[in-house]
Amino acid sequence: MRVLRVTRDLGLPNWCIGAGALRNAVWDSLHAYAKPSLPGDIDVAYFDAADLSRDRDRDLDRLLASLEPAFKWEVTNQAGVHLWFEQVFAHAVEPLCSIEEAVASWPETATSVAVRLDRNGTIHVIAPLGLADLFHMVVRRNPRRVSVETYRQRVAAKRYSDRWPLVQIIPA
Repeated sequence: MRVLRVTRDLGLPNWCIGAGALRNAVWDSLHAYAKPSLPGDIDVAYFDAADLSRDRDRDLDRLLASLEPAFKWEVTNQAGVHLWFEQVFAHAVEPLCSIEEAVASWPETATSVAVRLDRNGTIHVIAPLGLADLFHMVVRRNPRRVSVETYRQRVAAKRYSDRWPLVQIIPA
């Protein structure tokens, strides 16, 4: 909740927190871990087609780090992903049209989920691919944007089964 509140207070348009930070929290809870694990980073996604500056994302990373230094922050304007994606992941992608479309393109179906906290304290869930894989602890490649090779590399690097033994990994 602390992470949601500090992010909400930035006033970003069409924002959410999701991917690994949300998955980790859910899977830690489903494994009944007494002490939740800290996420590698907090993925803050927002959608603002009017300002595609990567400098803005970096400024927001620094601001959030100063407000909540216990976490590593990664802020990304999903409206501009198509401008740099090929340089990082070696294949081009089409521009996205909304935050929901962005969440639907994240690497695994269990991580294609995000949440946002509104001013009234209500949590809104963005789950364009559903919640079943998240709550059933299934790791499955989302073919929308992730190649088979990238998926395999991610599964090996993330070591899901070591951290959460109840996880089921679907081979690509």
